[in-house]
Amino acid sequence: MAESKEDLQKRLTPIQFEVTQKNGTERPFDNEYWNLMDDGLYVDIISGEPLFSSNEKFESNCGWPSFTKPLDENNIVEELDTSFGMRRTEVRTKNSDSHLGHVFPDGPPPEGLRYCINSAALKFIPKEDLEKEGYKEYKKLFEKEV
Repeated sequence: MAESKEDLQKRLTPIQFEVTQKNGTERPFDNEYWNLMDDGLYVDIISGEPLFSSNEKFESNCGWPSFTKPLDENNIVEELDTSFGMRRTEVRTKNSDSHLGHVFPDGPPPEGLRYCINSAALKFIPKEDLEKEGYKEYKKLFEKEV
């Protein structure tokens, strides 16, 4: 059963609630993961569902974490967003229906996409903590070939 808005508001920080539940946006260059380049997994702050890998993260100079693609496209939903007089593609989580950010067609090759995601919607799991945090099956993403 999904958590109620009231329960989420108690569990999340104000910015996490604003971003995920009210389609908010955190400030660029003033958020937890915009410049973090450590190896690990980015999961949904609400459900813990794996969303992005640091292997797909790149420096976009936009002030938010940016990824070339999601870990599993089945875990996200893309919707047209016409707020603020713009036409953008919003990115939401499939299961918790949380607002993550937007995807733009100005990313690096080969995908050419930039998933611009709010840090407040994510929890970062460092590669060395994957097993203890319950994400053992993702350790292989960070094993270096010899």
